[in-house]
Amino acid sequence: MKTLIPFAITLLSMTPLCAEDWLQFRGPNSNGVSGNRNLPVEFGPNKNVVWKTNVPPGFSSPVLVGDNIYITAVDNKKLFTLCLDRATGRINWRREIPRSREGELHKANGPASPTPASDGKNVFVFFYDFGLISFGPDGNERWRMPLGPFNNPFGLASSPVLVGDILLVSCDQESGSFLLALDKNTGKVRWRVERPEFTRGFSTPVIYHPPDGAPQALIAGSYQLTAYAVDTGKKVWWVNGLTWQLKPTPVTGKGIVYVQNWAGGSDTGQQEDIPPFEDALVRLDANQDGKIAKGEMHDPKILKDWRAIDLDDNGALDQRDWKLYRSRRSAHNGLMAFRMGGQGDMTEKSLLWKYEKALPNVPSPLLYKDVLYMLKEGGIFTSIDPATGKVLKQARLLGALGDYFSSTVAADDKIYALSQEGKAVVIKPGAEWEILAVNDLGDPCHATPAIADSRLYIRTQSALYCFAKRD
Repeated sequence: MKTLIPFAITLLSMTPLCAEDWLQFRGPNSNGVSGNRNLPVEFGPNKNVVWKTNVPPGFSSPVLVGDNIYITAVDNKKLFTLCLDRATGRINWRREIPRSREGELHKANGPASPTPASDGKNVFVFFYDFGLISFGPDGNERWRMPLGPFNNPFGLASSPVLVGDILLVSCDQESGSFLLALDKNTGKVRWRVERPEFTRGFSTPVIYHPPDGAPQALIAGSYQLTAYAVDTGKKVWWVNGLTWQLKPTPVTGKGIVYVQNWAGGSDTGQQEDIPPFEDALVRLDANQDGKIAKGEMHDPKILKDWRAIDLDDNGALDQRDWKLYRSRRSAHNGLMAFRMGGQGDMTEKSLLWKYEKALPNVPSPLLYKDVLYMLKEGGIFTSIDPATGKVLKQARLLGALGDYFSSTVAADDKIYALSQEGKAVVIKPGAEWEILAVNDLGDPCHATPAIADSRLYIRTQSALYCFAKRD
């Protein structure tokens, strides 16, 4: 029997692909859903493997483009874009990207976190320590757009998104936040919108196509979800009430956008009433320079969290710092459902419901077959009625109780969830969801899987796998 396994794997690797693509983070519009069938339930390093390729570390997810797969990576502190052959996993080419700096990073983030995007031929990659660069399918550099350095103590993770000929990238940071639109063919700036009211964020843009208008980019940022016209960058409508730091990417369906937002210190009951800046100056501004220096501050909570409050990191709190600190201490976490569309502030008209318990930190929500799902650290998996926000079932994924950074994806009446420790859980969807299998990959996982051609592509810390049923 052992001699038959390599033969079966060889046959799988020779199976012609139908070139179904998965062109960005979480596939079409970042929703994590594929129409594929015949996907495996059980798989691992020695089971249902089509191929396995050792790759350098990186948190970006694989994108599938024709005969190619693209990922980004960091190797000996150098940044790379890799192109792999989709049928065999062979590395076709590897291009180093200039790295003139090493920006500040959270321990759970990395310098190769944003997922590439593709137009079906070319690839577009974004690096925190460089900016944007585009390659053709043969590895030829098409253009580059250096950006930064960025003022984000956690690094960046938002992935680029393509809408027609426009490439969008959201760069939310403690100061100097902006949304950028480039011409995908030339790399020239189409428009740039400054977002001074937004601080650090990591959510990838999603696209809304109004029934009677041009596409809009929805950006989930500090305290607000904002819709921008893709062709001009004009701010069209917005909804308020989000928390102060956004990591998950929203999902959309049937004219509704679901925004999952959690940040430390903003659960119900943790809010504080912070006095206005003018009152704080009277009490604390000893030298009367209109700012509050670190040496003038006596509150131990503020001193402990000083780096997150002194947003421009200049050693003193000004009016903007204090205003956003007040907003942060009054923010509420929640999973929120908004009806999309409108003009101006649509908060009161658009909010359908809000749920405030068992909220995940990083993984994005999943909307699959009329049920909404959330996956929280500790393996807490929740199914929710998307129309009402009512919890249908909440339980732990037994056998996979670790942390989660990867977002769930779904196809073939299966939901796939990857824990940081490398447990791949396969779940039967539905209001009363069930665990079908827990597979041990034996290697940590941060990246979100990709699905196409009845194959499951999973990136671990050290390898990229292609799994499929052997039959």
